Amino acid sequence: MTLKDRINEDLKNAMKSGDKVRTETIRSLRAAIIEFEKSGAGREMTADEEIKALTSAAKKRREAIELYDKNNRPELAEKERSELAIIQDYLPKQLSREEIIARIREIIRETGAAGPQDANKVMPVAMKEMKGQAEGRVVQEVVKEALAGS
Repeated sequence: MTLKDRINEDLKNAMKSGDKVRTETIRSLRAAIIEFEKSGAGREMTADEEIKALTSAAKKRREAIELYDKNNRPELAEKERSELAIIQDYLPKQLSREEIIARIREIIRETGAAGPQDANKVMPVAMKEMKGQAEGRVVQEVVKEALAGS
């Protein structure tokens, strides 16, 4: 089942159950897919493009949560957290910080990176391997920490 099919099916179920937040969130994901289809690509989304769209939607929710928390709007932050949880159901399993650290150490060994100046050798490899499984910000933090300690 493609992501588009899964989202359409989940949207029907959410509408039938009356789950407003789930319905709105899935509609926004569906809109991203439709936008891609109408962009003139003339083809179905690839798995990488699906992950990219989902990751982008999740990133928007995380940024909104941060802003709402900072501006003391807990009710809006909670709504965004609910939406983020729904989006994460469609993303691959997220890696824990420990798993990211272990993988980054392997990548550093493989690339021969020796210090902070070599972050540009490690980041592209790390992001390609962990696409959709880890936030770019977290990967970047771990890379900086690991290279500073090497």
